[in-house]
Amino acid sequence: MSEKPYVLRVAELIYFKIIEIKKQNPEINNMQAFEIFMSTKEYDFVSSGEFHDKWFLELKNNKFIDKITGKKITNETLKLLEVQKDSMVKLLMKIPKLYYTKSHFPLEISQRAFDHLWRVCESYEMWCKETKQENLIKLNILD
Repeated sequence: MSEKPYVLRVAELIYFKIIEIKKQNPEINNMQAFEIFMSTKEYDFVSSGEFHDKWFLELKNNKFIDKITGKKITNETLKLLEVQKDSMVKLLMKIPKLYYTKSHFPLEISQRAFDHLWRVCESYEMWCKETKQENLIKLNILD
């Protein structure tokens, strides 16, 4: 089994939370599960930057040795994770009172967040396929 790139750690959190939502609501489709995810504490944790902030603090306190892999995280990887954090904060911006217009269509900012989450989950599934771990694919976004 291939080692998961660090940048997929947040994708895995998102992906498995959406799977959990679908298990709890078997009648819903992926799009509806994504919309429900956008109202969860996990979404707030990622979209606020708190996920990355907590991880960065843990790394700093552990001399930049990742607790899961036991490997030192390079400065280049840290910079990439900072870029990932910034994009999550910007693209997943949440304005709850403005999520839908009167016609019930998502506003552009909500659509942008939805699209970003979809791409994050697509990336996770692509990695699963590339590393021959198809058993991890549950949403079948790529199909």
